[in-house]
Amino acid sequence: MVSAAYSYLGSSTLDGDLTLQTSGGPAAHPRFFTGFLTDPGAAATGLLAVAEVARTRYFRPVSPASLDPVVTAGSDRLRFESFSGCCGVYARMDVLPAGLDGEIVAHGTTNVDVNLPLQRALTRVGRTDPLHVAVGPDDLTVTTFDGPLVERKVPLPARWLRGFAEAQVLTARFDPRAEIGVAEARVLLNRLPASDRSILWAIPAGRSLRFTSRPVPGAVCLPGAGRLSAFKPFLRYANTLRVYGPPVAAGNGPVASTWELSMPALRLSLTLSPEPYRGFSGEGAVLGSLASDDAADDADLISALLSWDPTIDVDALVTASGLDARRVHDALTQLGTAGRVGYDVAEAGYFHRTLPYSADVVERMNPRLAGARALVAEGAVTAGAEVSVVRSGDETYQVRDAASCTCPWWAKHRGDRGPCKHALAVQMVVAGAATEDAEVPA
Repeated sequence: MVSAAYSYLGSSTLDGDLTLQTSGGPAAHPRFFTGFLTDPGAAATGLLAVAEVARTRYFRPVSPASLDPVVTAGSDRLRFESFSGCCGVYARMDVLPAGLDGEIVAHGTTNVDVNLPLQRALTRVGRTDPLHVAVGPDDLTVTTFDGPLVERKVPLPARWLRGFAEAQVLTARFDPRAEIGVAEARVLLNRLPASDRSILWAIPAGRSLRFTSRPVPGAVCLPGAGRLSAFKPFLRYANTLRVYGPPVAAGNGPVASTWELSMPALRLSLTLSPEPYRGFSGEGAVLGSLASDDAADDADLISALLSWDPTIDVDALVTASGLDARRVHDALTQLGTAGRVGYDVAEAGYFHRTLPYSADVVERMNPRLAGARALVAEGAVTAGAEVSVVRSGDETYQVRDAASCTCPWWAKHRGDRGPCKHALAVQMVVAGAATEDAEVPA
């Protein structure tokens, strides 16, 4: 658990205006945004959906969690994000420029207190009710005889940071796969099984989708149909359902996917982990990018070049930094592990996010990465042209092509959860040797 202490002026309220109590950002208690939301009923319903995901465990349900969604104010939009208690569902509501009637006066990211009184108030917001949003007060209250300073510590689990990074890497590989109207979407979602453990595959079929139990080219995985339940209240506002996923082939195993309900002012998306029992925090998709010796330094450089544009222009970063595209993407992955960068499948681009953590927690949150570096430091890797040998404790493992391994981790997951520490260690040694060869003058 990695925790940050947040100070809140008080509870979030809805009394004519919606005031979301926040903490963090470039100044003490900044007011990131103040103004009206142009689709109040939809915005209230979407925020409730994000909050519902944050307090739900879809796999082995237990008592509701008390985790607060994260809100980011960009140059022209607000983003509300959360992970489920089991970290297997990533929810995000984007309030787009058409949804804002006000000014974003500061950029930043913070936690939002969506408490029970606010939840009840949001359920009463109708389509035409005025909804004014002030994200973060601009003052600090201390305890005096006239009233107390209200402080609340909100733990943001390290799993959320790992989840942000893994979701970013996975969704960056997605392409749009299907788009259907909301009438078809309503019929489709209402027919889905309530079980959270089913694995289905959606295939475009005319104006709708049909589901099969086996993957085929062009299909999109729906792992745990019951995990889309938070969508249903938003259907009465949405115009379109879009589905995103990676390329699949016959015989493909389960993969992650993103399901998005959209309207001109708002987008509400749910990204589902490859299987209902799998949390994003353990997927290991980021490890290959983090293994580079240059990743941390490159991340510092890219961080200095980031702006608060709606999406991050990778080509512009390549030009400004002098790094090649692969190193820029690796640096963005490193920043994503620190919560600094996310990925928007609808716009096929990265976006800036700031959480109160730095990249120095990367190895602590990725024990396989730390274990690989330890193996390299111990000289436990003997690299070969095709097969490398890694000594780990009392055991010796063989790594083929710097990927597959004879260790129990590989035997269990077969690469579906990222590389094992032995394969990572081989990748580091091979990359280091290649760098040394390149530096030797001809």
